[in-house]
Amino acid sequence: MISFRTEINPGPSLNRISHETKVLFTGSCFAENIGSYLKEFLFPVKINPFGVVYNPLSVLNTLGILLDGNKFGEDDLEYRDELWFSWDHHSSFSHPDKGECLRKINLEIESSSKHLKQSRFLVITFGTAWVYRLKESGKIVSNCHKVPDSAFDRIILKPEDIIQSWENFLDEIFTLFPDLTVIFTISPVRHWKEGAHGNQLSKAVLLLAVDELCNKFTDKTEYFPAYEILLDDLRDYRFYADDLLHPGTQALEYIRDKFGQMYFDGKTIELIREIKKLIQAKNHKVFNKDSESYVKFKDAQLKLISNISLLYPFLDLTEFREYFG
Repeated sequence: MISFRTEINPGPSLNRISHETKVLFTGSCFAENIGSYLKEFLFPVKINPFGVVYNPLSVLNTLGILLDGNKFGEDDLEYRDELWFSWDHHSSFSHPDKGECLRKINLEIESSSKHLKQSRFLVITFGTAWVYRLKESGKIVSNCHKVPDSAFDRIILKPEDIIQSWENFLDEIFTLFPDLTVIFTISPVRHWKEGAHGNQLSKAVLLLAVDELCNKFTDKTEYFPAYEILLDDLRDYRFYADDLLHPGTQALEYIRDKFGQMYFDGKTIELIREIKKLIQAKNHKVFNKDSESYVKFKDAQLKLISNISLLYPFLDLTEFREYFG
């Protein structure tokens, strides 16, 4: 049979993710695409504790803060356009009230720091090697918060900049948590602001850096080829969203399936299928909640919930039990 595409089939990995293993996702918006999929199917995950963070040095900074459990104070905030914000955080943490801004930031640091220290997997997605450095302080920011470009120096990292910084962190975290596995990915999202050539240079830097880190920490790190799956396996604009920069729904589903192919065993896949039935039932449009057929429908879902709970007592099905109860 003639093949008309180069399909990428990663794995299977020896390190498996199940509904009993905690995972922390951090990095670009693509980390949220994979992380939200696991969260939907009730895996114990945390996603982007500082919001979306694109470059490797800012991702490293957020993980260092979580590892130390350092809280933010008023001196860590800036004020502009009637909003308090942090250079280390996405704008989703910004707030008109300073106290509320700090509260949101520190609550997330507290819960995510605890989650990191209990995690079996850390999934890191690098989006770009281009960084914005404040001229005033030299700080590399996670988000520019609509501050004019004139306030920053825009530079592209070299592979060695990333490797040297991350080596020290990985040495530390693997010493503290010897059972932890770090999964690196490169976001397939195209950063068109840098231009076609600038985007490709950026991805090349990230690929070289991650490859070197995985080679240095062979037994503790893995690489999931999300970037290659979209560009070399799917390789067609019909798999992109309308902006032609982000992967479309079909592509995301395909990449998520490949992730599951690499990290889920048969038992986990079967449990996902059962949870999917509950999700579909919950999303089912009901026209008459008093009808006999709907009462039977609800009873069937409650029976399914009971059966799943018996087989998987660690799974929290409260939202479904309350919905159909």
